[in-house]
Amino acid sequence: MPSMTTPSQSRPHRSWLGTAVLWMRRQRPKWLQISLALGIVISLIALAVPARALQVRLSPSNPQLGDTLSLVVQQNPTLSSTPTVKMGQKTYPTFVRNSGNFRALVPTTPLDKPGTLQIQVAGEGEVKNLAVPLRNRSFPTQRIRLSGAAGAEATQQELDRVAAFKALETPEKFWKGSFLKPNSGRISAGYGIRRYYNGVFAKDYYHRGVDYAGGMGSPVVAPAPGRIALVGRVSQGFRVHGNTVGIDHGQGVTSIMLHLSRIDVREGDFVKAGQRIGAIGSTGASTGPHLHWGLYVHGLSVDPAPWRSQGFD
Repeated sequence: MPSMTTPSQSRPHRSWLGTAVLWMRRQRPKWLQISLALGIVISLIALAVPARALQVRLSPSNPQLGDTLSLVVQQNPTLSSTPTVKMGQKTYPTFVRNSGNFRALVPTTPLDKPGTLQIQVAGEGEVKNLAVPLRNRSFPTQRIRLSGAAGAEATQQELDRVAAFKALETPEKFWKGSFLKPNSGRISAGYGIRRYYNGVFAKDYYHRGVDYAGGMGSPVVAPAPGRIALVGRVSQGFRVHGNTVGIDHGQGVTSIMLHLSRIDVREGDFVKAGQRIGAIGSTGASTGPHLHWGLYVHGLSVDPAPWRSQGFD
């Protein structure tokens, strides 16, 4: 016959189960308290250590060839080290702003290929990759015939001094707001023009600035504040640039004024926006009286128009 479990045999098992259930019921409030305490601790930790999202603001949002790109880098909390901005093989310096964030200026030129620019921004262990579309732009073509002094080749001293000037990256930012027009004359040759010289197309050439057809001797003024970092004269071997003044606006931004008839400043002078620095002439490789204003960002010639219309504060 099958065995039977008597009431006396099942009683110990029921007694143990009941005791366990009773113990768990008694502990339940404590577990709730512990869970609540853990939740509060986790919330406090989350508040104390906010997300470190690297944020980059780009302008203009739809750039074209010749534009200067402005990348403002910020992070929460504020970056404690200087971020880096890299495009291709070139790393561009970033400079801290009054607001505590950083800004890098990245130049583009007519010799760049339109398409997508790959820009990498890194800071505080984070990396952000940007794909920036660069629009094409049509530049006119000009034919120029040079002869005599206008067709002379540059001297090595002239080239070396100008190259050293364009490579300046002074940490201070001297300009504020939009740049001024350096002469009241009309624009006779715009930025980016491609040229034939004496019938030969200059493949790697584009007009690195803007020409103003002011009258001989008309005033040339500083387009923005800065320090005079270059004064070159025909008598010093400036055969192509002619009498030249270079202004360091800071943070890799420089202006160069060519073909002057007179120079009214000295190297080391600090000039204000609108201050007279010289006068229009036709010295160097020039076919007639005019001012050539070249604006450079980290050594590359950029279109001055956006700097005059909206500025880069």
